[in-house]
Amino acid sequence: MLICPQCKFENPNSNKFCQSCGTSLTHKVCPECSTDDVPVNALSCYNCGTECGTVFWAIITKETTGEALGDQEDLGDKEAISSSSPLSPTQILLGSYLDSQERYQLLDPLPTQTETATITDVGVRVLDCQPYQISPIEAVLASQESDLLTPSVEARGIPHLAKLYIALQSQGERGIPPIHDAWQQGDIQVVIIEDRSDWQHLVDLWQEETTSSLKILHWCYEMAQLWAVLEPVNCRQSLLDLSNLRLDEDQTLALQRLYVESSNSQVATELPEDAQAETSAIPEEALTIQALGRVWQALFRQSQRTQFGSVVQMLGDLEVGKIETIAHLRSRLEEISIELEALATATLPPVKEENTAVSTIPQSDEPEDIISKADDMPTVVLAMQLSSLEDAGRTDVGRQRHHNEDYFGIETKSNKLEFPKSRVLQGHGLYILCDGMGGHAGGEIASELAVNTLRQYFQEHWITNQLPTEDSIREAVYLANEAIYKLNQQDARSGVGRMGTTLVMLLIQDTQAAFAHVGDSRLYRLTRKQGLEQVTVDHEVGQREIMRGVEASIAYARPDAYQLTQALGPRDDNAINPDVGFFEINEDTLLLLVSDGLSDNDLIETHWQTHLEPLLSSGANLERGVTDLIELANQHNGHDNITGILIRAKVRPNLES
Repeated sequence: MLICPQCKFENPNSNKFCQSCGTSLTHKVCPECSTDDVPVNALSCYNCGTECGTVFWAIITKETTGEALGDQEDLGDKEAISSSSPLSPTQILLGSYLDSQERYQLLDPLPTQTETATITDVGVRVLDCQPYQISPIEAVLASQESDLLTPSVEARGIPHLAKLYIALQSQGERGIPPIHDAWQQGDIQVVIIEDRSDWQHLVDLWQEETTSSLKILHWCYEMAQLWAVLEPVNCRQSLLDLSNLRLDEDQTLALQRLYVESSNSQVATELPEDAQAETSAIPEEALTIQALGRVWQALFRQSQRTQFGSVVQMLGDLEVGKIETIAHLRSRLEEISIELEALATATLPPVKEENTAVSTIPQSDEPEDIISKADDMPTVVLAMQLSSLEDAGRTDVGRQRHHNEDYFGIETKSNKLEFPKSRVLQGHGLYILCDGMGGHAGGEIASELAVNTLRQYFQEHWITNQLPTEDSIREAVYLANEAIYKLNQQDARSGVGRMGTTLVMLLIQDTQAAFAHVGDSRLYRLTRKQGLEQVTVDHEVGQREIMRGVEASIAYARPDAYQLTQALGPRDDNAINPDVGFFEINEDTLLLLVSDGLSDNDLIETHWQTHLEPLLSSGANLERGVTDLIELANQHNGHDNITGILIRAKVRPNLES
């Protein structure tokens, strides 16, 4: 079946357009020049040359015995994936494709064997020529929720190496590349994973002078965490090849691929001399956590960076066996981080508490617990700072209304201070969304008047580099209410003719945020760690009854369940009580302000993984993202005006010393 890239509807393979939303299933839009008829199987846009194809990394390995590794009963087998028997390219290729269906087209030449070296494991980039076609692995994962570490009929056809990726992916470990497809072809296994070949090498950033010692220590801690995750599935070797250690866009440690260790494995700590060397089999020697220490020594050596005091002692203790467990190693890393942070604090001017968020490092625990309990552990506090603040907003009349009563306003300022060894971004953002009511020439007036009143208030009362107080925010909301109320009184409006508006407002100062809310327009927050959260609670009869203890099914069975209990303008200040709250931005966060035309029928809750989660990435276009949300709302709702504001706040550890 073909999965629509827009709405994720499942279509028959013969469809050229999505049955649900009409999106083309044979052509795509170039993200650079917006050409909309680029074939889905093209690597590059014919108009501007931008590479826009769906590219993956293919791992091709030859098994050690005659029986298929896909028939092994569990992942506990320690049989090596790579062996001394050579891998012949003629066993793999069918023309220029890896598979008989001609789906995965080779983008790189396969290495050739020499008299002195045989190849048993290769990695190459491939183009997915059928990117909307669900793969067998994806189909198995969708239909089977049981743990693939245990034997099952559905899992028996999956190659052994693929099972490792699936098992680690099910634990939500971001450092491991997601698997896309896999199959067994005779004695050859092919595993298709996310392409990370162009991600930054850890060693490259390690050697930069502007990279702080505390940042390096944090990477060591991430490697120790990954060691504990990889140990149960015999993939610790993946951490011991410097060329395999990469950084994602947030400078978080990630692996390019998994390497399966045999019963005896040795550290491969030298960088490969060329790309072909990266695919060679990994030598053998028993693995202990001493191997991690040797990798860190190799990173210091390759980067020509001087080791610092406490780390020298730790590496020495590792080498002689004084640090025997991963829990002990993590504990030592935490002690050093506290020591370094104390030194940094002593040499820097004090930071205002309200402008500081936190990042967490899990404290010591048993290795087997790190997979499931990392988020629940006590933490060591690291200061965070804003690294970027981006936004986009759009409003649409919808498919049934003749005029638009929604209105929004965005006002941002940023100030970047950059020096050879430090960079600070001071971000300031005001985001206001109002959904007006009161009919033509009523709702439009109320929503626009509220936005402009609030903007003017904060232009005059928002002190530089300091988030407004709760009292100040409430005062601003009451002023907006008063402005609309006076206009109603002046025009002698009554009953349903009295104009009004909902309000949802977000204020951001560096890593601190505040919100105010009246009515049923909403604020959502999305992070990779917490997923989607609805920050505001609608001011409507149904929610009021729930807060009084009535069951939700009964509360929303009332005919007036969705009637607003608060709005700006229809009545004086005594009739409203705005919700005001504060929170910290302590990880990369996507914030979404919406009118009910976008949030009705649980549209955000249903589609956030396809329409919001990808926007956390720095490379995703927010303008396109908010446009896609408007189109989605028109497809599934469309009965009301639709407005959305997207804000992407990226943060990073404040590690400069």
